[in-house]
Amino acid sequence: MAFDKLQAILGSDAGNKTGATAVESSILISSPQSSLIETNQGSRINFCSNNYLGLANHPEIISHVIEGLQKYGYGTAGARAICGTQEIHRKLERELSVFLKKEDSILYPSGFDANAGLFEALTDKSDTILSDELNHASIIDGIRLAQAHKKVYKHSDVHDLETKLCESADSRMQIIVTDGVFSMQGDFAHLDKICDLADQYNALVIVDDAHGTGIVGRNGRGTPEYTNTEDRIDLITSSLGKALGGAMGGVVSGRASIIEHLRKTSRPYLFSTSLSPAMVTGALKAIELVRLQPSLRQTLATNTAYMRKNLTEIGLPIGPGSHPIIPIMIYDEQLAHSFANYVNDHGIYVKAFTFPVVPKGQARIRIQISSDHTQQQLDEAIDTFHQAAHTIGMMSLH
Repeated sequence: MAFDKLQAILGSDAGNKTGATAVESSILISSPQSSLIETNQGSRINFCSNNYLGLANHPEIISHVIEGLQKYGYGTAGARAICGTQEIHRKLERELSVFLKKEDSILYPSGFDANAGLFEALTDKSDTILSDELNHASIIDGIRLAQAHKKVYKHSDVHDLETKLCESADSRMQIIVTDGVFSMQGDFAHLDKICDLADQYNALVIVDDAHGTGIVGRNGRGTPEYTNTEDRIDLITSSLGKALGGAMGGVVSGRASIIEHLRKTSRPYLFSTSLSPAMVTGALKAIELVRLQPSLRQTLATNTAYMRKNLTEIGLPIGPGSHPIIPIMIYDEQLAHSFANYVNDHGIYVKAFTFPVVPKGQARIRIQISSDHTQQQLDEAIDTFHQAAHTIGMMSLH
């Protein structure tokens, strides 16, 4: 009876609330992550991955992971505060601090946990958190765990942000939090303008740079470097599960006093088994490769520019910008699923993103470019996207 009651509450479509389609959920990958993957439905050119620099299957990273397994074992079997801190955990935190130009860093099991454990630990009911309306789900959920007041400002609208800063001026502390790169459309936060407002209203600035770390900025240090605001950002949260090897792990970097406070109070840090030694050794090598091989970012930029140029020339509506996240805007949810189905059937792996992952009427195909993509793969995808748009009635062939 209890299950029947739960089923009635959830509704018959409970399994379809993630924006995924049946064809997407049935594709199982049977090879390492790369620009070309093997699946239970055949080979696919992969445009779904956060593997921006092609490091997820890099031989040097794999070698270091094996060495880490042999030296430190498979898992720590403990939280950081108990027996889960090995020398390499602190080494990775130091390396991330140097790379991100911050005083100290704290590791989490995932990027989601980094945001989930941040706001509750820093704020109370006398504080206000101001969050961009398109911030990642981990930020939204992290704020929900905090007692602080929450204000949501219109996407990248600094005028609306200032209005809300004025409204909460009596707060003990105001915190502005934004994605550095917004994951569903690849646009950048206006960090310089946000920092100007933060200076004016004495607010802290937190940037989730999961889609910026490793690939954005001259040295790959992310959107703070790209926007020349590195010295003005108070805290950076990021992920090791994207450009930095694509495995697991999250990080918060900032002032040493804040990081020390998080070590004592942040619940996902205190009560989660610490990051596997293999993931730590792999991430250390990934940071080294990002530093020493700028050609990876240069190839990524070249591939991204080529793809954006050609998609525009064939008439597909894409979001503006320069980031390797490229949204092909379909707007209609059924058409988005039809587009994805056609493309997947023709050897290109993509996914449709529909409500509630994106707002209603904003359905899209989000493709992600990698330095690992070849010219031939990009051309094949462009042709397939063109054919898909024609087939489902989005446009006529030129």
